[in-house]
Amino acid sequence: MLKMVSIIGYFGMIGGGLSLLAMRRLFSPFPLVISLQVVAFLLFLWARLTFGRRSYHVVADPTEGGLVNGGPYRYIRHPIYAAMCLFTWAGAAGHWSWATGLCGGLVLASAVIRIYCEETLVTARYPEYAQYAATTWRMIPYVY
Repeated sequence: MLKMVSIIGYFGMIGGGLSLLAMRRLFSPFPLVISLQVVAFLLFLWARLTFGRRSYHVVADPTEGGLVNGGPYRYIRHPIYAAMCLFTWAGAAGHWSWATGLCGGLVLASAVIRIYCEETLVTARYPEYAQYAATTWRMIPYVY
């Protein structure tokens, strides 16, 4: 059941981002938006490089090889989702409307769904995840 729900979360994130792109509201000429999106891209890249050769799956499925807790994972448990949310929300905020807000909300809600699914599945596979989770934030330090 969690794996099916995680697929819904995956396509929700992709759909929200693609909708902003289709509306030409993902990118902005404003320096603040550009800066936030560059930071989001760099966080994504850092997390992806830290994650190594492990692949990202459409279905939330814990990979072999133990927990990754270095790089940005030392501070937040889901830096890739944090980067995706920051990137899309910066674009949505740069072209604020109810439609862009809904797209940003879809990305955020879908990421939260994926996080719930992944954390449940990873905890079942790696019991030490509970201790790791107690010392890190999900996406935003000191907030969530």
